[in-house]
Amino acid sequence: METGLAGKTVIVTGGGSNIGRGIVLAFAEEGSNIVIADKDEAQARRTAAKARELGAQSTLVIGVDVTREGEVEAMVGAVLEKFSKIDVVVNNVGQPSDIPFTEETKETLDKSMDVNLRSTINCAKAILPHMIKQGSGKVVNIGSEAGRKGDPERAVYSACKGAVIALTKAIARDVGSYGVTVNCVCPHRITPQDLEQQTGEGSVFHPEKGQYKMMAPLVGTPELEKMLTEPLSVKRLGRPEDIGYAVVFLASDRAGYITGQTFSVNGGAYM
Repeated sequence: METGLAGKTVIVTGGGSNIGRGIVLAFAEEGSNIVIADKDEAQARRTAAKARELGAQSTLVIGVDVTREGEVEAMVGAVLEKFSKIDVVVNNVGQPSDIPFTEETKETLDKSMDVNLRSTINCAKAILPHMIKQGSGKVVNIGSEAGRKGDPERAVYSACKGAVIALTKAIARDVGSYGVTVNCVCPHRITPQDLEQQTGEGSVFHPEKGQYKMMAPLVGTPELEKMLTEPLSVKRLGRPEDIGYAVVFLASDRAGYITGQTFSVNGGAYM
């Protein structure tokens, strides 16, 4: 299928590890110019090297904290200086929180809202004016099934991802007449296969610092696969590339009549 993404400039936030890495490598196979906007620059550079191996026309790594509006604006300026335009932005940054709602503090609440909602708002706000001016663009936000159904002990995370879904619909209505589409992909039970290559220090699967470090030794084992796939219709765990291919489709010329939609990539866990 011809996607029309060869030579297009694509920004992927949090593109160094896990789902973000899968998205970057999917665009690499299409021959895109890929900007990896990530706090973990070392891991982002490793992913960029792999992307070039797979066919990316060029790569650019920018160290940025997308929860900070000023840093996002500087990142956008650097991308426009190098590539002159931005064709696609994938707002991928996010991190689940397993803190029970009644135990949330102001600090943990603020962090969760910054990472899981404000980061998407900051990037969309900084990039959309340029897409509107050029009369074209694709925005793909990464939500979560938690935002559709609500996850126990993830109340604030679920609320933020629900807000990302609503934000997607509202912005899609605002910018459709300018040739810009906005969609949301909701992953569920996505795990990397190779922790050494696919995760950096900021990853939830990092074996020493990650939120799921206790799970890290089980990644790739039949035991974990069996436990996590029990409620799935497709009897395997999702991989980062599963999200990447869905995002590439929504960013492609073939999806020009699709906007304001929420796509679940969840192995049939919820229908």
